[in-house]
Order: sequence, then C-alpha cells, then structure tokens
Amino acid sequence: MPDIVVAFFALGVVAGLARSDLQVPKAAYDTLGILLMLTIGFKGGLALHGNLHWQLVPELLAVASLGVVIPLLCYPLARRLLRLDQANSASLAAHYGSVSAGTFAVALAYAQTLQLEIAPETTLYLVLLELPAIIVAISLYKRLAGQSDGASHGSVWHEALTSRGVVLLTGGVLIGYFYGPERAAPVSELFIHAFKALLALFLLEMGLCAAKALTPIPWRRWPVMLFALVAPLVLASLGAFAATALELPAGSALILVALVASASYIAAPAAIGAAIEKADIGLAMLASLAVTFPFNVLVGIPLYARWLAA
Repeated sequence: MPDIVVAFFALGVVAGLARSDLQVPKAAYDTLGILLMLTIGFKGGLALHGNLHWQLVPELLAVASLGVVIPLLCYPLARRLLRLDQANSASLAAHYGSVSAGTFAVALAYAQTLQLEIAPETTLYLVLLELPAIIVAISLYKRLAGQSDGASHGSVWHEALTSRGVVLLTGGVLIGYFYGPERAAPVSELFIHAFKALLALFLLEMGLCAAKALTPIPWRRWPVMLFALVAPLVLASLGAFAATALELPAGSALILVALVASASYIAAPAAIGAAIEKADIGLAMLASLAVTFPFNVLVGIPLYARWLAA
C-alpha cells in the first residue's frame, strides 16, 4: 500500500475527474500551503540544531549546482525538441530546474515511513534548489532577448528571495535551528504531529487541481505532456548520480532524487509570471502540476526508492 497521504491525492484526482462539487476554499488552501512550508522549514531547523558545521559546505554547494545545471539542460531541449519559443522554453526550464515543496513533503513522509536515515541538512536541499534555477532561467531569457541589465537582475533576485516559499522555508529553518528542540517544545509538537494531516489536506487540493488541468485532456499539447512524463525519470537519474557521489544516507538520497525529478508549481509560476510576460504559465503548470507531480507522487517516489536500494 502507498503512504496514506498519497490516498488523499488520489481522492482529489478522482473527485476532480468525476466533476464533483468538492473544493478546498482558496483561503484554506493558502493557509495549508503556509503551514506546510513553515512546518518543513521548522522541522529541518530542529534537526540542524547543533549539527551545522563547515564540512557540509561542499555537499550543499553540489546540491545548489544542480539548480544551475538543470535549467541549462532543459532550455535547449524545450527549444529544439518541443519547438517552444524563447519565453516558454525559459519558463519550462525554470519550472523543472526549480523544485516542488509538495513532492519534498511526500518524499519526506515516505522516507520516514520506511525508517530511512535522513541527514539533518536535508531540508536545506529544498531551499538551495528552489532559487538558482529561477534566477538562471530568467537571466538566460533576458540575455537572449537582449533585455539583460543590472536593474532587471536586481529585480529578479528580489522576486526570488522574497517569495512566500523562500521566506517561510528559510524562516522556519532559522527559528528551528536557533531555538532547538527544548526551547521550541511549546510549538514543535503541534507542527510535527500535524505534518501528515496538513500534507494530506494539501494533497487533496493538489489532486483536484491536477484533475482540473487535465479536463478535458489538451491533446494538442502532447509533446509537452510527454516531456513531463519522461523528464522526471531522466532528472531522477541525475539526482541518483549526485546522491551516490555525495554518499548521502538512504533517506536523504531518496529526497534529493525526488526533488531533482520534481517541477515547481508555486515559486516558479509567480516568479516567471512577473519576469517573463510572454510566457504561457498555463503551459508550464500543465506539465509540472498536471503530469509530473502526479507521476512522482503516485509512481516516481516508490520507483526511485527501489532504484536506490538496488
């Protein structure tokens, strides 16, 4: 049986495809997103308390470098194979170079269910992979479109660094790290014990969103949907290579592979929508949320776990 939180995602997909009147109010969804990202950061900060040292720098830099390499690989593929224009190629590169907090949460829950070892710094992977890809993809587009200048780069950095996800994740990590398990006890039990419940409700809404994006199925976009199915497997192979080279513990390796195989549907759409006006955000969301996210949640993460265990 898959992890119980996956069943909530499947419920959302089935309800959406059946055209049920089930819906999660936007205010509730926003609240769930805030609580989930804050909880992920907070749990990671608690794990890092007393365990942060300079020896981690090479590992963290290697992880961050993946956020630079992946969009540089995705952009020419989108241009040549998918025949997308510069704006949509950069958009797709940003979405697939950046990562999914929801996929991270599912991979974390799956690793914990299997009682795999997770290194304290693992939550930092999410923060480190979130930013570089967005910056690289937007900078690449502006350079190729002849729009590159100091002011535009400054606005891109500001947009990325002050996005809701980055603020919540980074803030949660810092709070958990500086307070530690003992001083954070008044709130830590609530966050930690509520994690799977929050994730389950969040995935219910993600299932509804995925079904909505696929109803009716946009067959004319089949090349992008095919890319969204194949890309996680190719990127997961890259993540597995990095995890093996870094000699990560089993849980951290699985989470890194799942992150590298994921695509952003929260941070990247907001940043790309603001920086690249010609980009079709709906196209990127079709790929990342309607195809890649369900694939990773329902099939990918268990598959990656078997790859790593082989």
